[in-house]
Amino acid sequence: MVRIIDRRFDSKNKSAVNRQRFMRRFKQQIRKAVSGAIQGRSIRDLDNGEEVSIPARDLAEPSLHHGRGGVWEQIFPGNDQFSSGDRINRPLGGGGDGSGKGKASNEGEHEDDFVFQLSREEFLELFFEDLELPRLIRTQLAKVTDYKTQRAGFKSDGVPANINIIRSMRGALGRRLALGSPYAARIRQLQEALDDALARQEADEDSDEDTLRALREELAALRAKVERIPFIDSFDLRYNNRIKVPRPTTQAVMFCVMDVSGSMDEERKSIGKRFFMLLYLFLTRTYEHIEVVFIRHHTVAKEVDEDEFFHSRESGGTVVSSALVMMRDIVRERYANGQWNIYGAQASDGDNWDNDSPVCGRLLANEILPWCQYFAYVEITAGEPQNLWREYARLGAEHDNFAMQRIESPADIYPVFRELFKKTIA
Repeated sequence: MVRIIDRRFDSKNKSAVNRQRFMRRFKQQIRKAVSGAIQGRSIRDLDNGEEVSIPARDLAEPSLHHGRGGVWEQIFPGNDQFSSGDRINRPLGGGGDGSGKGKASNEGEHEDDFVFQLSREEFLELFFEDLELPRLIRTQLAKVTDYKTQRAGFKSDGVPANINIIRSMRGALGRRLALGSPYAARIRQLQEALDDALARQEADEDSDEDTLRALREELAALRAKVERIPFIDSFDLRYNNRIKVPRPTTQAVMFCVMDVSGSMDEERKSIGKRFFMLLYLFLTRTYEHIEVVFIRHHTVAKEVDEDEFFHSRESGGTVVSSALVMMRDIVRERYANGQWNIYGAQASDGDNWDNDSPVCGRLLANEILPWCQYFAYVEITAGEPQNLWREYARLGAEHDNFAMQRIESPADIYPVFRELFKKTIA
């Protein structure tokens, strides 16, 4: 049996194997520390590592020793304060508790918390560990392998439709030359001898008719042998070889729909961008094969790329239905073949044109949610729910693939995100 030992070192000159073993043993404590650390983080800091502290008591390991057994008494020399049966009071102040408060003491021991530095990859792995796209197990999102056919040389068997004529004729020519070469030299010699004999006969020189007859018979026999070599044989046939090569196909798409109308002030837009940055980071890290479609809208919706989605400053009025219509059209054009898992996430302040909110409700209920595995609506407002929220609230009871959450401040981004994309128990 072959054993491979990884002796690579990390930045702290600690064995990578020992580091992985440590993280497996104390995963609960590290996960708890990460959960506490992300509360004070911004989206800009999420993609970095983290320094977490683990209580020293959690790292303590049990030790076995021989006990004294039963009730026992021990006399310490030099005791002039206590008698047998006296209760000893706990030291006053803070001496010995290691809390760093109170007066100094020469008694007691304490260990500081163990500080552990997580790399970027380790931190993100723990952060996204308990998140997923909802309804994932049922649809088997991760990856479906498709196959494409491509040329891969030639083979000696196949169907007639795949015969390569040029390669077959080339092989047949080479075979005929190889089989006829032993007779070609002899045929040339016989032909030269026959020509000389005929030339002497024409010059009235002595000629032997038996010799001429023998030359002609041998020459005819050799030429007959050459002619019996097949022009093309089944051995010469070559067929185009085509093989199937696995080709990963993306089977999930996430629509990110963000309101950039005038009612979305800079603070609300910043919250919306943070939410979608977190979503984008989650998708690209967790799922290798997934497409993301970015849609910005005010009175008019526009499909944009990642950079324009997060950094464009274009604004205007509010017609939310324009974004939903665009999402519906894109689904019909690109993803309506039944092979895609479709997801959507919409962020808005909910302040929509009154006549447009019922249109949004009908679009979602009749033309978008039937295609979606999951659609999440996030309303960014610190006040009362807006008209779009009230319209969408009617859909929650009728569609189990629709979810709504509110974000009032940047501190709500992480809790709302984790609530929307938490793993469900199958």
